Amino acid sequence: MKNNKVVSFNDESLICVDEYDNIIDYKSKSEIHKTNAILHRAFSIFIYSDSGEVLLQKRSNKKLLWPNYWSNSCCSHPRKGEKYLVAAHRRMMDELGVDTELTYQYKFIYSADYKDIGAEKELCSVYTGTINNPNLIQFNNNEIKECRWFGIDEVDTMISVNPGQFTPWFLDEWKSLHHKSLPERSSSKVAC
Repeated sequence: MKNNKVVSFNDESLICVDEYDNIIDYKSKSEIHKTNAILHRAFSIFIYSDSGEVLLQKRSNKKLLWPNYWSNSCCSHPRKGEKYLVAAHRRMMDELGVDTELTYQYKFIYSADYKDIGAEKELCSVYTGTINNPNLIQFNNNEIKECRWFGIDEVDTMISVNPGQFTPWFLDEWKSLHHKSLPERSSSKVAC
């Protein structure tokens, strides 16, 4: 099932940080994602089914950065005054129509340019969770073009055949979460 609630705004105030996650400023989403991106807080969520499949989303073609690319189950940014987990639970409901307990995995910094349109430079916290009934997903078609459950080996095969169909942060996170030898990409990834 789908919903079409608008949940992202170019003027929302995001949290600019240093490499140690200390807050240094607040700027609008559109300002942060210019070609000289500013380091800011973000999070990525991987939702698994009881049978071990992972939920991936293909980003909406309405997205400014990486439209129509496969990515993790849900990702976004904490807004000014919002803690990571509060933002993660908000965004799961906004994008997927479900909520579940999340487990913190790790944090890392990455940066990536998308054509000449914009860029990401994120201090990203990665979380995992499980849902019992995969049929509960009601994805937001303003944010997501398609949602599908994949086996871990199926994702590995997709990456080995065509890594360019995935967002750059997803490739970094997948490699870390699943300890696979996946294709390298050029980035300024720094573990925190």
